[in-house]
Amino acid sequence: MYFINQKISTALFFVLLSLQLSAAPEQPDTVRVGSYILSLHDINFHDKEYTMRYWLWFLYDNPNFDFTTQVEVPNAKSVEKPDVLVDTIKGKTWVLMKMKSVMKQSWNVNDYPFDEQHINVSIENTMYDKRWLVYEIDSAGSTFAPTMNVDGWKIKDFHVYRGQNEYNTAFGDPRVTSTTSEYDTFNIKMTLERDAMGLFMKIFLGMYIAFFIGSISFFIDVKEVESRFALPVGGLFAAVGNKYIIDSLLPETSDYTLVDTLHSITFLFIFFTIFLNAYCVKLFEHNKAFRSQRLNYIGSRIMMLSYILLNAFFVFMAAFY
Repeated sequence: MYFINQKISTALFFVLLSLQLSAAPEQPDTVRVGSYILSLHDINFHDKEYTMRYWLWFLYDNPNFDFTTQVEVPNAKSVEKPDVLVDTIKGKTWVLMKMKSVMKQSWNVNDYPFDEQHINVSIENTMYDKRWLVYEIDSAGSTFAPTMNVDGWKIKDFHVYRGQNEYNTAFGDPRVTSTTSEYDTFNIKMTLERDAMGLFMKIFLGMYIAFFIGSISFFIDVKEVESRFALPVGGLFAAVGNKYIIDSLLPETSDYTLVDTLHSITFLFIFFTIFLNAYCVKLFEHNKAFRSQRLNYIGSRIMMLSYILLNAFFVFMAAFY
């Protein structure tokens, strides 16, 4: 029966076994391990997770190893019971497992939607640390399915490598003098690059329309006071609504992201629009119609050009740097 337990409970349970009461070997056993990725889907930024389906295999000599019950995925939220095939080939045990895991992920949304995400899956043995077991990576056999398609993303890089997880505890093992335990890990790393331009237009088009609707007030006669203020105020509410919609799609973060930057610029320039309209109306009411018209003409052009240039700069930096 397959199960995955937390590291502490598993280690405390197995330490009672007579096998573990013996001293660690002089040289750890080598386990050849590899993986074949079938799919990566259900990417959820708000809940900080994604789902991965993959094959996982182990080839080893030590009969005490049982990877059908000793596999742990430390950065998984949940792991479904896998399909398992066990065979003996030339005196070695071969274990093949078809896995499905819901993985935890800290998404980096600073440049969203021009973001690049690094997916990492870590595999380790729940019972044997690196004194007993080390991995040999089957790099040649490890890859992803050529038909694999991650909606909205391109797979920029894929590789597998060996690593180590260190725990600042001996899990109560009386034979261990060190205060740390180290477990060999098999790691799958993928770099995803987003197809961004289409998504950028979808999420920011409403914000830009809101700003330019507010800017139309500059082309209304200064005597039409109500219209000159109604348009930018309406644009401000539309921009705020657009910000709330985008924020609902993204994880909470204390970083100031591209989404925050572009919306802040929009809010600020809509405020400048309202302020400039108010000053132009004040000049007109004080019989300074020429100055009012000239300020309206020059100020509106400077504001719209500055808005476009600032947006272009920050988008360019996010997309290419």
